[in-house]
Amino acid sequence: MSDYRIDEGMEVTLHFTLKLEDGTVVDTTKDKTPATFQMGDGNLPPGFEHPLKGMAGGENGTFEIAPEHAFGQHNPQNIQRMKRDVFKDEEPEIGTVMSFADANGDELPGVISEIEEDMVAVDFNHPLAGRTLTFEVEILGVKPATTH
Repeated sequence: MSDYRIDEGMEVTLHFTLKLEDGTVVDTTKDKTPATFQMGDGNLPPGFEHPLKGMAGGENGTFEIAPEHAFGQHNPQNIQRMKRDVFKDEEPEIGTVMSFADANGDELPGVISEIEEDMVAVDFNHPLAGRTLTFEVEILGVKPATTH
């Protein structure tokens, strides 16, 4: 066991489970390869990195992450209404995730949230926006990150 603790510039290998308020598992690595990332590299939102600081290999933790530290609050301005004829290739259905292009031409996922006769509402909020999440971790290893 090393005595490295999680901090900026450390490479962390861990198993994690992400749950909703009701205990529904959203994502987990328990049944697959552990996740490895470098603290501060942007792979984890800061709200998920912060509680890990100071932990060492072999430690476990369970943290409640508020929406503002996870995927943000649900923003009604991120729901856009579009003319139904934009969907001429596909018939929109409520709950369907569709891909749209933003102003830069980048792909942006949106969820069909409402369908009216000639208008469709698309929600571009992160699917976990507004949710308080439980973040369970099992730290497998901590070591200084090597730069390539």
